[in-house]
Amino acid sequence: MSIAHPHERLPLVSRRLVRTLAAASALWLLGGLPAQAADDCAAASWPLWQQFAERFMQADGRVIDFSVAQQHSTSEGQSYAMFFALVARDRARFDKLWNWSIANLAGGDITAQLPAWQWGRKDDGSWGVVDANAASDANLWFAYALIEAARVWGEPRYAEQARALLALVARHEVADLPGLGPTLLPATQGFMIGPRTWRLNPSYLPVPLARGLQQFDPQGPWKAVIDSYARMLADITPKGFVADWVAWQVPEGGGAGAFITDPEKSDVGSYDAIRTYLWAGMTPRSDPLAPLLQKRLGGMAGLLKAGAGAPPEQVHVEVGHPDGKGPVGFSAALLPYLQAAGAPAALKTQQERVRRELLEAPKDAPARYYDQVLGLFGTGYMEQRYQFLPSGRLQLRWEKACPQKGRSATTTR
Repeated sequence: MSIAHPHERLPLVSRRLVRTLAAASALWLLGGLPAQAADDCAAASWPLWQQFAERFMQADGRVIDFSVAQQHSTSEGQSYAMFFALVARDRARFDKLWNWSIANLAGGDITAQLPAWQWGRKDDGSWGVVDANAASDANLWFAYALIEAARVWGEPRYAEQARALLALVARHEVADLPGLGPTLLPATQGFMIGPRTWRLNPSYLPVPLARGLQQFDPQGPWKAVIDSYARMLADITPKGFVADWVAWQVPEGGGAGAFITDPEKSDVGSYDAIRTYLWAGMTPRSDPLAPLLQKRLGGMAGLLKAGAGAPPEQVHVEVGHPDGKGPVGFSAALLPYLQAAGAPAALKTQQERVRRELLEAPKDAPARYYDQVLGLFGTGYMEQRYQFLPSGRLQLRWEKACPQKGRSATTTR
């Protein structure tokens, strides 16, 4: 579902954590973190993750976005946090996040019900599910985190839950669109927006995740879903930029379908679209779609190569016109993308901004949820805390340093 813009001041982390975070960022900017087997084997040895957990995660595993009136939790926030907990080798928080999500978003049974996308304070003041619709991107991240956790922690239960969840996604959130084929819808309902017209979100399908799901569930629709995504990306990026939302429309009476500008959301690319560049930057160079991603999403790199000091907050993709200054999270999201695009000067500029405004932010700076999320994705990747292999498997920095006793084969890979 759409992202809320986080701009809320929250309690500060300790001075010690801030100093640790600054030291880590300095090492990163000097060319990467050194091998630290002992630290990598300690739960939550990732300073930015520890900061995020202290600011936005309750003890019971609920992730809260304090920037909205509902003080809501979303399936997206829960699933992202599970991925970060896995990267940090923080199994205790991983389990709390997942258990809270099952109990509060999935009605206690992940085999029977997709997680609701929004939980929080209702209009009557009570707490619970605010919107029961399910967000497909969150469900893919839930499943992927579970698959990889099953592998590295030797826990078959995670893989079984992932398989059940993916079966529900395939049944309820993948639709065979006329002329396009099996396609990931943003949610279970509400995205057929007109006669033979469907609203889609390009940022909902990270290619590395889709590859991993395809390997884990080869009988599922994931290969076809990747194919429809590739066609979408080729058709909706005339100037090298991507919109938050697009639409697929099939003429009345038949005929070839086509992608069109979303009639309600317009051609703006902003808080959702920034993730499309992020996922593209994380896609292995040997992936068959990597050349397409580089070619069709080159507009943002071109803009920053030309000397823009910060990514724009939004772009009108049909004409390639940028507006405003994006938050620091946008810069963090673009680090893997700029590295893949071979733009060292632009990369250095954005690294410096991330260091100054996020990693070493003043102790009284407001804690912004979405900036923190994008920062974890972008800097975690650049610090090589995690990478994606061409198969879609996750490569974790701590995995080699921390051999697991009793690990068993829990996936089909």
